Amino acid sequence: MLSVSNLSVQFGKRILFDEVNVTFTHGNCYGIIGANGAGKSTFLRILSGQIDPTSGNVHLEPGKRMSILEQNHNAYDDIPVLETVVMGNKPLFGIKKEIDALYADYTDENAEKIGELQVQFEEMNGWNADSDAAALLSNLGISEELHYTKMADIDSKLKVRVLLAQSLFGNPDVLIMDEPTNDLDYDTINWLENFLANYDNTVIVVSHDRHFLDAVCTHIADIDFGKINLFSGNYTFWYESSQLAARQRAQQNKKSEEKAKELQEFILRFSANVAKSKQATSRKKMLDKLKIEDIKPSSRRYPAIIFDREREAGDQILNIDKLSAISDDGELLFQDININLSKGDKVAIISKDSRATTAFYDIINGKVDPHSGTYQWGVTTTHSYLPVDNTSYFEDNINLVDWLRQWTKTEEEREEVYVRGFLGKMLFSGEEALKKCTVLSGGEKVRCMLSRMMLLRANVLLLDEPTNHLDLESITAFNNSLKNFKGTILLTTHDHEFVNTVANRIIELTPKGTIDRYLSFDDYMSDKSIKAQREKMYAMATV
Repeated sequence: MLSVSNLSVQFGKRILFDEVNVTFTHGNCYGIIGANGAGKSTFLRILSGQIDPTSGNVHLEPGKRMSILEQNHNAYDDIPVLETVVMGNKPLFGIKKEIDALYADYTDENAEKIGELQVQFEEMNGWNADSDAAALLSNLGISEELHYTKMADIDSKLKVRVLLAQSLFGNPDVLIMDEPTNDLDYDTINWLENFLANYDNTVIVVSHDRHFLDAVCTHIADIDFGKINLFSGNYTFWYESSQLAARQRAQQNKKSEEKAKELQEFILRFSANVAKSKQATSRKKMLDKLKIEDIKPSSRRYPAIIFDREREAGDQILNIDKLSAISDDGELLFQDININLSKGDKVAIISKDSRATTAFYDIINGKVDPHSGTYQWGVTTTHSYLPVDNTSYFEDNINLVDWLRQWTKTEEEREEVYVRGFLGKMLFSGEEALKKCTVLSGGEKVRCMLSRMMLLRANVLLLDEPTNHLDLESITAFNNSLKNFKGTILLTTHDHEFVNTVANRIIELTPKGTIDRYLSFDDYMSDKSIKAQREKMYAMATV
């Protein structure tokens, strides 16, 4: 279907890809993974023809159509929403525009040409294009009254959904998507997961959302050392099998038949947990053929994220009474919020409006005042905060050692070797620890903030979209650390796997109060009575 032959990419002296050969076949979904800077997005741009490789070529089977999820959210600002979606099928849209132009200047001479084009249009199911596009938009939560609105006049988060519909429109043979879940809510992501899991053509996707990769991928394409290696299975299978391979490599004295038995037991466990029936069949065939030599340990470096507590908190953690907040433009974000946090709670704070969750964290951290209501922390609590916007922490042009020293408490802690220990856990070792904090990437800044949180040794962690900018390795290590943390956590994230494996309590902030349940996130979102309550509370807020 789509093949890459002898592909190399070099920027100056840096070799990004070196003689890559890989084939993406019909009916499979490939998750492209790799460390930050490995070249994931560059590879997608090469596949889609947006940039040329240094050498080698990309070959798409003749007659097949490729579609790309557009990253420029303002590219279609002058075009109505529905037409933007139909433009996703370029051959179809081109014929439609040609027919319209010929009708606009109708003559007897072009009547025959119009007839020929209309036959092609009908063969491409063109007469149903608008209704098909409208159905896609409705599935993605774009109401019918917006279908003829110009893209410039709709909310930026709705634009993302329209562009997603554009990429899906017309059943492309190859679908290329770079971070498709960004700025989507859980319900829309769930719809997209189900859509792609049952998609019959080829999908190639880059995502940092492990739940999404697990739900849709039949293969993982791992970018490592300038090469791309294909592995059967989803992200969790790749991760766990690579960890198994690393353990087996370290067990030099273990007999090969014992290792083979361990592998087969691992495959059986994994096969039993496959969620999607369509993918289960194809994966079963792949796994039956898997041999020990087919799985390889990853060369990835995982940060060592360990949250210790200086002291254990008492029973009283946080009490919130009738709290409310309004936005800068006067819109009500939430009201009548009553929460009593208990020891050991790991709470997911969610809302349909991300401004509400951020305002909530800013209030309980003392950064802004509530519109009304009160909150009180327990006297034995200490808390550290990872905000969604960390810009203010990195304004001084100092190196990372001096940056982290700002939060030390004793002379012993200020010693360079002590500070470097926390930076080293987050992969800032050697000269990396002397980088100026003003030149850090988004992911590096978050890793620095995690170093700070580990240093503070708080017994309550406050996390507002903590996975933003992190690579899969950091997200996985972070997730595992929070599962093992013995203190209290308040967490807001769009990472499904993160929230579902960490939180034991869900609190949803609405303009009409809270919904508060001791449930896993999956159970909360699938509970029909809760869904009805949510819809009622948000509907009341719009009246």
